[in-house]
Amino acid sequence: MAILDIITLPDPRLKLVSEPVAVVDDEIRRILDDMLETMYDAPGIGLAAIQVGVAKRMLTIDLSREGEERAPLFVINPEIVWSSEETNTYQEGCLSVPEHYDDVERPARVKVKFLDRDGKPQEIEADGLLATCLQHEIDHLDGVVFIDHLSRLKRERVTKKFSKVAKVRSRLTGWRPSMG
Repeated sequence: MAILDIITLPDPRLKLVSEPVAVVDDEIRRILDDMLETMYDAPGIGLAAIQVGVAKRMLTIDLSREGEERAPLFVINPEIVWSSEETNTYQEGCLSVPEHYDDVERPARVKVKFLDRDGKPQEIEADGLLATCLQHEIDHLDGVVFIDHLSRLKRERVTKKFSKVAKVRSRLTGWRPSMG
């Protein structure tokens, strides 16, 4: 397993819509394992493949706390088939928007159909933090970052901050976000 680079704002790849996984094979499982190791290293509780530059509809989640046994969830080709009218608000953060947190309102409960790490069809009903995390990561697969749920003013403020950082980094190191 390898720790992958996590792309951050303003990298345009974060706006890409990810392609479905056609076949769950050893290569897909290797990418999922690398994503999981990257997520744990970051540390985070969820990671979409596009956040490591892979435009495939897959994600990893693990809500276990430090000291608890790890409980990774591998989700391939997720589809939200039902969401509640009731909503919850959580303060969300994102590995692709480091050190920025804000309240996001989402459906409190969701039902998601997906393929597991072995390519077997699964369905999960989630509420609370798991429901929020699933929706947050599935948003990434559709080119949506959590700040897109904020007011225009807040979103522009965050985007401007990360664009300035990218410009300074580019001048100092020659780094530029790339399309891939």
